[in-house]
Amino acid sequence: MKRNIYYIYNPETDNFERVFPSFKSRLRSLGRIAGLSLIFGLAIYFIIFYAFEAPTEKNLRKENAVLKSQYNILNRRLDNSLKVMSNIQNRDDNFYRVMMQMEPLGNGRRLAGLDNEKRYRDLRNISDEGLVKVLAQRLDLFERQLYAQSLSFDELRKAASDQKDKLAHIPSVIPINIKDFTMSSGYGIRRDPIYGSSKFHEGLDFAARTGTPVFATAEGTVAVAERTGGYGNCVDISHGFNYLTRYAHLSEILVKAGQKVKRGEMIGRVGSTGKSTGPHLHYEVRFKNEPQNPVNYYFMDLTPEEYAEMIQLAENAGHVMD
Repeated sequence: MKRNIYYIYNPETDNFERVFPSFKSRLRSLGRIAGLSLIFGLAIYFIIFYAFEAPTEKNLRKENAVLKSQYNILNRRLDNSLKVMSNIQNRDDNFYRVMMQMEPLGNGRRLAGLDNEKRYRDLRNISDEGLVKVLAQRLDLFERQLYAQSLSFDELRKAASDQKDKLAHIPSVIPINIKDFTMSSGYGIRRDPIYGSSKFHEGLDFAARTGTPVFATAEGTVAVAERTGGYGNCVDISHGFNYLTRYAHLSEILVKAGQKVKRGEMIGRVGSTGKSTGPHLHYEVRFKNEPQNPVNYYFMDLTPEEYAEMIQLAENAGHVMD
């Protein structure tokens, strides 16, 4: 750019003399140029930053979105795993350990060491620290619970080996082949099909064809094998250890009172004798002569998936047949 040159008339010399700018003027001029350059540069920077996205930054944003999506998937899977673990813990404390007469494991042993914050200090400098820390804590919780549950099952296995005779006498299988029945009525308050009143149903009703085989659910001695009032043809088996099972409405009784039976031995056939509205097996489990929910006594016969389905069927079945 061509610099402007200024002249001023000097009457003393009768000449036009060149005017040179002062130092302050030069500084002001430089300041204006620098200010305009800075403003122009910032404007260009913001236009490029907000209007155009660099390839590297675009890739980073895409990768970040993928990582967050994967985090959400892992988090949901971990939720499901923790729910399964909670169900296992509940059965462990409230059934298996009760059956073995062992104290519940308790949170002290299941969650020991998880309150130590030192293990998460290395996560503080990571972006999205909160998400990573929460996921790490939940994974630690699951791993700790899994380890504690593994130890619990080891203890239960040892107790089981020490109580093989007792286990052989505890009802623990379904009295009818799982493919041969539909669940008609569950355990609890149900409506009587004949009298119409509500009553406590002390067992489960398995609807099946007449003649379907019925099996003993544990070792024991036949206490009753005869027609018994509303139960019709009925078999009671005393298993010892305060357990008794009842099989009612049979079309045929295949054992005699005083006879020793093994788990899985055929003791009768499904029928509709006594107070019954159709062919089915009424099955009860009693402990110290108190009725128990039979669905809690299938632990040797069903996979976890079949067990969950059985519980759902028992809860939803409401058509009492006796």
